[in-house]
Parts: sequence; structure tokens; C-alpha cells
Amino acid sequence: MNDETNHLLSVAAEAASAAGEIIRAAWDQPKTIAYKGAIDLVTSVDRESERKIVEIIQRHFSDHSILAEEETKIESRQSEYRWIIDPLDGTTNFAHGYPQFCVSIALERSGEVILGFVDDPIRRERFSAVRQQGATLNGKPIRTSAANELDKSLLATGFPYDQREHADFYLSYFRAFMTRSQGIRRGGSAALDLCYVACGRLDGFWELKLKPWDTAAGALIVSEAGGKLSDFAGEPFSIWGNETLAANSSIHDEMVRVARAVAPLHVD
Repeated sequence: MNDETNHLLSVAAEAASAAGEIIRAAWDQPKTIAYKGAIDLVTSVDRESERKIVEIIQRHFSDHSILAEEETKIESRQSEYRWIIDPLDGTTNFAHGYPQFCVSIALERSGEVILGFVDDPIRRERFSAVRQQGATLNGKPIRTSAANELDKSLLATGFPYDQREHADFYLSYFRAFMTRSQGIRRGGSAALDLCYVACGRLDGFWELKLKPWDTAAGALIVSEAGGKLSDFAGEPFSIWGNETLAANSSIHDEMVRVARAVAPLHVD
């Protein structure tokens, strides 16, 4: 790892750690909650965490672009770098006192994600990856699971914020995978779900309508841990796409076949 990459990774770690401290300090305190949609929450901690991350990045790289979930969109023509940030992935969990959430920070260079960092402030687990240099958990290398049959695999998923309007559509995928897998978990943080695929706690994951800040860091971590990502048709994965399917390399194609077989319904 060259000096520039080391510096970029250290800034991501510094920003994630600072945001994690904010989240941890607020964990058992009363929370100020607002609604972006019927079931889409945001708390004051999301915004405070985002401001701290942006402050640290700009202190080191004032010319970099930044795209964050809550408030920040900074476009720069002076640099090829763009940071993609979810300051608190799993806000609903956090608001309800359910300990499954994280800070997710990714870095693009000329449109390609080259670095991912995901910090679980409650478990104090830090997942990271640099393109073509592998993935780690708390500094130790990680790999996806060795499961080679979908029937014996543990999967995870999540549901978009329009789940009430399109329940049958989302449940059609759930039903298809439920009847083909050993079990399904619904954690509530896509970034952590992806990291759990990367370290072998989960064998596969699928979800619709995720945003770039949900997947950018976690997808790179999966890839660098030996996993495969695609859309539901098996086409190349994009953080800007509508479908995310991630798994170890042995069951990925079987998951794609299951997803393809679900009766297509149009949902905007």
C-alpha cells in the first residue's frame, strides 16, 4: 500500500471513529427524531455524525467532492476523488435502541470505488478494504464463507421504505429465498449485512432500492474478501443500480437463478 493510499485509509478511519464516538455517546440518551417519509427516520445524531465526517475529510482534502445521505453534496472539479458517506446506516435500529447500525465511508476515484470503511461503534468492529489489496476486520484479513449449497446457506435482506405500498412484490423475493435457504435474517443495516457476507457470518444478501451510500463501502469489502456482486439478473453490480445481490462465489449464481425466477412485477 503506497503512502497516498495509507493516508486516504487513515482519514477514513479517523472520520469513522469520530462519528462512532458521537453515536456511542448518544446511544442510551433521548433522541430527537424527524421523518423523511412514512417510515424513513433521521435523527439529530445522523446529522451530527455527518457534519463531523465532512469536517475531518475537508480538513485533509479540501478539494475532494463529497456525497452524504443527509445534508452534504459537494461537487469539485479540482479533484478526481469523491467520498460517499452514510453517517448512520441503520437509523431506525438506532432510534429504537436495537444495536445494529454503523458508519459507512467509501471513496471513489474517477467513478471507481477504491476504498471502503465500515465502523460498528457498539461492537467496535471495523471493516475495511482497499481495491486489489484485500479486506480486513479489525486489521485481520477476512474471506467469504465456504458454503457451497444455497439450501444450507444463511441469507440476509432488507425492505425499501415503500414496503407498505409494494409488500407483495418484496415478499415474492423473500418467499423464493425462504424456501431455498437455511434461513434469512433482516438486520436493518445494508452496510453491515454486506460486511457480514464478507467475513462469512452470512453467505448471501439481496435487497432492492438501496442508495450509493448504503452499498459503496460494503460492496468493495465483499469483493475484496472474495465475494461476488451483481444485480438480480447477474449483470455487473453498480452502486447506482436498483438491485444488490452479494454472496460468496459458490452460491452467487444459484441466488441469481432464484431471483430471476421470481415473477416480475413493475415497481417504480
